[in-house]
Amino acid sequence: MKTNAHQSKAPGLENGESSGTHDDLKTLPISEVEKILGTTPEGLTQLDATKRLSKFGPNEIQEKKTNLFLKFLSYFWGPIPWMIEVAVILSAAVGHWPDFFIILILLLTNAVIGFWEERQAGNAIEALKDKLASKARVKRDGKWITPPARELVPGDIIRMRLGDIVPADARLLEGDSVEVDQSALTGESLPTTLKSGDAVFSGSIIRRGEIGALVYATGEKTYFGKTAQLVKEVHSVSHFQKAVLKIGNYLIILAIALVALIVTVAILRGDPILTTIQFALVLTVAAIPVAMPTVLSVTMAVGARLLARKKAIVSKLVAIEELAGMDLLCSDKTGTLTQNKLKLGNPFGVNDVDAEDVILNGALASRAENNDTIDLAVLSGLKTEDALSAYEVVHFQPFDPVHKRTEATVKNKEGKTFKVTKGAPQVILKLSANASQVNEAVEKAVNEFAARGFRSLGVARDEGDGQWQFLGVLPLSDPPREDAKATIAAALAMGVKVKMVTGDALAIAQETAKDLGMGSNILNATGLGDSEKLESAEVSNSIENADGFAQVFPEHKYHIVDVMQKRGHIVGMTGDGVNDAPALKKADCGIAVSGATDAARAAADIVITTPGLAVIIDAIKESRRIFQRMNSYAIYRITETIRVLLFMTLAILVFNFYPLTAVMIVMLALLNDGAILSIAYDKVHYKNQPEKWNMKMVLGVSSVLGVMGVISAFGLFYLGERVFHLDRAHIQTLMYLKLSVAGHLTIFLTRTRKPFWSIRPAKILWTAVLGTQIVATLIAVYGVFMTPLGWGWAGFVWGYALLWFLVNDRVKLLAYRIFDPVKKTPEKPRSDTLQNPPPNGIPKVN
Repeated sequence: MKTNAHQSKAPGLENGESSGTHDDLKTLPISEVEKILGTTPEGLTQLDATKRLSKFGPNEIQEKKTNLFLKFLSYFWGPIPWMIEVAVILSAAVGHWPDFFIILILLLTNAVIGFWEERQAGNAIEALKDKLASKARVKRDGKWITPPARELVPGDIIRMRLGDIVPADARLLEGDSVEVDQSALTGESLPTTLKSGDAVFSGSIIRRGEIGALVYATGEKTYFGKTAQLVKEVHSVSHFQKAVLKIGNYLIILAIALVALIVTVAILRGDPILTTIQFALVLTVAAIPVAMPTVLSVTMAVGARLLARKKAIVSKLVAIEELAGMDLLCSDKTGTLTQNKLKLGNPFGVNDVDAEDVILNGALASRAENNDTIDLAVLSGLKTEDALSAYEVVHFQPFDPVHKRTEATVKNKEGKTFKVTKGAPQVILKLSANASQVNEAVEKAVNEFAARGFRSLGVARDEGDGQWQFLGVLPLSDPPREDAKATIAAALAMGVKVKMVTGDALAIAQETAKDLGMGSNILNATGLGDSEKLESAEVSNSIENADGFAQVFPEHKYHIVDVMQKRGHIVGMTGDGVNDAPALKKADCGIAVSGATDAARAAADIVITTPGLAVIIDAIKESRRIFQRMNSYAIYRITETIRVLLFMTLAILVFNFYPLTAVMIVMLALLNDGAILSIAYDKVHYKNQPEKWNMKMVLGVSSVLGVMGVISAFGLFYLGERVFHLDRAHIQTLMYLKLSVAGHLTIFLTRTRKPFWSIRPAKILWTAVLGTQIVATLIAVYGVFMTPLGWGWAGFVWGYALLWFLVNDRVKLLAYRIFDPVKKTPEKPRSDTLQNPPPNGIPKVN
């Protein structure tokens, strides 16, 4: 074969680039595309293909590999890990080996949990790669060969047939039309009929027919590759992670300031350096919320198990916190808001043809056993199941891309034979003898149906004389799910606005939104920019104010999420296709719906396994309960840290006395944080508005309660030393028991912003706290690792702590009025435990 002279110097392939003309290559005449790509209908030579492969790279999605060991080490980097690591080093420096091993185990536990969680989240890029073809039929040197699909290059001629995955973006060559399933790319549930000259995209599937094609884009330059690139580029830090960092930074600054103050005073006093280092160790251990990441992760993990029972699988734990704060949910239409099955509307009959006759003739041109969605929809319009029993179908011709209609030869009970057909209205009109008389009325009916979101089918009948007569139009629609309207209303009542995002035409989107009560302001997404475009304030406003979006492509979904996030929204996105993967990963909470592709599931934070959105409402409610538990714990943990830090610092500065030993500090942390894990099961009230971390309130209330704890601690210290004249060893035990008892009573303050009795605690929380405090009391009474205190003093400490608990509850209410004065919405007048979730308030899915 003679090599095409311009193959190696094709204009569009200079320097290995074809992206500049990528959009043109989808629309230009095939002859011009061949010229730009430097190819012919005979394909490339193997030599030229090899050269192009070195220029363009393999036809695959490149994935940057991450060193797992380095990834694991990254979990030891950050404010809280630094604090824990300092404590480990100081423990070793002064030879406190029990402290060293306990803190080291907690450090490793936190890192392993974080690393495992991310590994389990799934690899979206890998899932996308699995959807690509592995082999391709390509013409090289005039012969058909089947090399790996990764070796395809722009300019290759390929051949595709029934069941093949399209290996690269290509333009169809001469041949019959083919049906292509692009659902994984576009979300459209019905196959698309494509003809010669049309573009077909990598990752779609040939459902009917066989045809050749000219490859014009490969690898990351394909429509599919760009989707994968968007997924790969998404890197986000959750609001939960930001909140933990802020808490860590707050405690670090406080700890450093107090340690610096104590060290300075110690040097001026001439205290032994070893004593100073020992204090630095104790103070550092006291300052570190060692178990905070673990407690918060366990709280979310317990909630995730409940959500799994409700058919919502959480793949990234931080998504629970994001779901609690979500105020905007972008939902795909087909199969989520709608039933993803066609339903017959009220037909239009020409020349007074009865609607039932139009349905009957359309049904005779259908076949139930083919399980075709259109045929089943038409057959469902028959009034009775035996409506066709009086007819015998002699011959049936199924739909094919060439004729674009179905046809049946039918014999009635009198023995008369006639033909019926159904298909695209323009095809049936062209076939019909009465087209000129009915054309205007048919076009008007079709346009009216289209304006209401219906697809139309034409129906005609031939009485045996060879003359087709157009009978009427059958309108088909994908009806809303029965629970969708109530679900959307329930979401709105909870402060979550639902916006429809669909690849369907504007009219269809508008009609569906109208039926669901979502609003009529549907924006045509074709005018939006892509992920790299910074929209003007005017366009951003239109995106934010829109009730939904039609004719949406992957870059649009990603862009919509990006704009909304920049406008301050916490955005949820539902999706099921490969095209949804970038937006699912970009969103604060990506939700893969029932029947989603592997790529969508891998990119999502939550996977819903039942159809529709109803389970999302349950998930939002539960996530808000989980958030309340985490918020309660955060306030508790910061309060206790401040209480111990300030008390110890002031005791040393003022009295030159260590009120707690290192062992006491470690025992406090183990007993208190061990029991507090049970907060994951606590009863809470969820709000009807999105939750978010109010750090001013969290740190403010914590600081007030922490200072009150210091005041009460010094009150007991004064009583023990000045009133009852206890020695310092007994005072240390006294202070240990006071900090332990008062510390755990604090959780009953922080778990509600109302008086502590307003929400009854879960039995497991109450039992855990009581159990650990019995242990702490026994340790103090009998002197395990400390001077024995005796039952009399233990009872005194309990009474003292309970008295201050009542005082602190009043102070807490005042603190909330100062730091969070406007309570936006009342708490929900229902509470529950994980074992008894409240009803979701929406109709049950049938």
